[in-house]
Order: sequence, then structure tokens, then C-alpha cells
Amino acid sequence: MTRRRVLRGLLLGAATILVVLVGVFVWWVQPQPLLPQATAALASTPGAAFTEDNGRLTYTPVGPPPTVGLVLYPGGKVPPAAYAPQAREIAEAGYLAVVVPVPLNLAVFDIDAAQGVIDDHPEIAHWVVGGHSLGGSMAAQFIDSHPGEVEGLVLWASYSAADLSAVDLEVVSAYGTLDPGVPSFTSPANVAKLPSDAAFRVVEGGNHEQIGWYTGQPNDLPATIPRVDQQAQVIDATVSLLEKFAGE
Repeated sequence: MTRRRVLRGLLLGAATILVVLVGVFVWWVQPQPLLPQATAALASTPGAAFTEDNGRLTYTPVGPPPTVGLVLYPGGKVPPAAYAPQAREIAEAGYLAVVVPVPLNLAVFDIDAAQGVIDDHPEIAHWVVGGHSLGGSMAAQFIDSHPGEVEGLVLWASYSAADLSAVDLEVVSAYGTLDPGVPSFTSPANVAKLPSDAAFRVVEGGNHEQIGWYTGQPNDLPATIPRVDQQAQVIDATVSLLEKFAGE
């Protein structure tokens, strides 16, 4: 076999490996399919005005201008619209609610996504950030790297990726009992990263996927309660945290 043939074989092999790796990557980053309720919520209601700007989903309560705002980071591989129904309901309760887009639907690639929202809404006096799964962990990272900007953290089926135990911060962690990630959400090491007065809302029979309006979550156990019931409890826990800043 000549040197040219050997080189040609090596190049062909390398090209094949590259094609396979690209194919695997493209498959891996494919977003989870949305449920119809997600896209249906991309609209205004009598209680909340909806706008979309470069993928950023913003819900503003109708009525008195809000002074408390919530920025939500989506879960890994989950499109922002999966959290549109929840954000709209939170806005209808009187709070600015914004779901931010992130590259490849992976919040790790834009941990500072909340900063643009904060900069664009100087009228908001109190900010809370949070998110689902990977999104919640990256929201915690944002708080850690932006001291003094945020007063609350909402973890939906998630845990903090940063040690926030010494930060003056209101925190709520909400998750379903059938979520495979429960050992991570409740491990002593991860709980120790939160302030000692962090609140926990445990949803009996809830799983990971039902935090949002999407389907196909890998390795998730079937929930034993309806999605709307699980989300009602998660939204209630979130609004209870936001209420702590109302009127201040």
C-alpha cells in the first residue's frame, strides 16, 4: 500500500468520525417537543400582556406597574415556550415574568442571560431569578457572580451550582417526589449551599417533565398526578416567594 493510499485512508477515517460526532451532537441538542399548551400561552390575556423579542418571552401584568420581577432559565434542551403558561400565570398574579432564551437551549452557554432583562427594566425594584433543572443551577451561578443584584432564587427541580449559603437571599426549591434528580436536590452537600431558611415545596407524585409543557424527558418516571396539579403547586410556591417583596 502506497503512502498516498494510507493518507487517503486516514483522511477518510477522520472524516467519517467527524461526521458521526457531528451527527451525535446534532441529535443530542435537539430540543424536547413542546406540548400544545406551551405555544397557546404565547399570547396576552386580560391579566397579562405578552411580548416576544429575539426569543425572550415577557409577560407583564395588566394594572398597576409591577415592582417585582422574575427571570426564568429553561431546563436543558427545553425551549423557553415550555414555561410560557407558568410565566403568564405568575404575571397575572402581579409580577413581571420573563423566560430567557439560551444557546442550544442549554443555560450553561449563557449564564448571564438574566442581566439583559434586568438592564431593560429599571422600574423593577426587586429581582428574583430561577429556572428548571440546569436552568435553576445556572440562575444560582448568576446570583453568585452578580452580588447584590438579585434578592431571590427559585429552583424548579434543580439545585444550586454555587455556594449561596452566606448570601442574603430568599430561596424556594420545588420538586416532585418521582423526579430522578431528588437525590441531588436533597443531598446534604447541595442543601448546604442554600441559606438555612430556604423553603422546600415537595410535590407528591410529581416528576421532572411536568415542571414544563414539553414531553420526552429521558429517564423520567411517570407522574401520578396531573401536570396542571403539579404546576399549580410549583407556581404557588414561586408566587409565595415573590409576595415577600411586594409593597417594599
